[in-house]
Amino acid sequence: MSAINRFLLANHLRIATNPCISPDFCLDWPALREQLARGTAFTVFPKSRFETRAGAWTLVENSHGDCAWRLQGRTTALLDGLDFADGTQAYPATFANLLRLKNLVQEHHPDSTIFPTATERLGQSTLGVGARFTTLHWPAVDWAMSALSLGVTANQNSIPRELVYDVDVMLAGRLDTVPFPFIGTHVPEGHQGQSVEGMSHGCVLAKLKTGFHRRGVAWSFNADHQPIGGKFDDREAALVAGCVLASYITFDLSPELAQTQAPADAAGWVAAHVPASLLATVRARVAAAGLALAEADFARLVATVWPAMQKMKRRDEQYAAARARH
Repeated sequence: MSAINRFLLANHLRIATNPCISPDFCLDWPALREQLARGTAFTVFPKSRFETRAGAWTLVENSHGDCAWRLQGRTTALLDGLDFADGTQAYPATFANLLRLKNLVQEHHPDSTIFPTATERLGQSTLGVGARFTTLHWPAVDWAMSALSLGVTANQNSIPRELVYDVDVMLAGRLDTVPFPFIGTHVPEGHQGQSVEGMSHGCVLAKLKTGFHRRGVAWSFNADHQPIGGKFDDREAALVAGCVLASYITFDLSPELAQTQAPADAAGWVAAHVPASLLATVRARVAAAGLALAEADFARLVATVWPAMQKMKRRDEQYAAARARH
């Protein structure tokens, strides 16, 4: 059992009343497994049903909010399964199992809308309405998308400003602060209280419970306000790991920009570090807009922003690699 799940159970913080803190949506699998074996004291969500090559899956939940996947069929792709005499199986709704199930779903049905995506119009424009504060608004967001047949960003939070980027760091009391330039100060990391994996997980399950996935409306998840550079270099791996289900990322370059000083010979530095073809493209676009480019100012600007841009590109490549692995 993970440290966060032990902590939540020990302090009676159950998913039914405090959702999305743990990445998992099953804190006490032994207890739920026993209930499933007895066939008592749990709720079945029939509208959640979907199929993969292994069979038909349905979400079940007990009174504490612990969830499991019930499979009418058999597979070895998920972890910690329970076999029933009738040939069916059940698996705990852990985040690890969610990622494995995602792959089964998308291999069987590439156009599935169970998980967030950037397909259809979401890749060009969207509205971030599934954002911040609470999980309670998700049914209303899903109803609006269904009524309008319009996909939107149905899950959007700033990470690590609002969501906890690493629950083990939170348990150790080592969460830091995050610059919030819009209000001119710093705020505590993860002040919303939920984990990024927990919110990712919960948003998928909320839609399955109501059968929203049957509408075929694509929806997205924006991992917003991702800080680049500065003290956040040390936590890149954890930020990437938590946001593996994100459809797209919004980057905040201010931590790196705040500590970058343009060199005295900005023009020489730019010539040595920035591709000449890129500089030519920028100059051509500025000229096409009818503007005059002051070369000295241009060099100072490029020398100031280029290190942050390079770090942003590196982080983006890490996100792409993480999605490819999962």
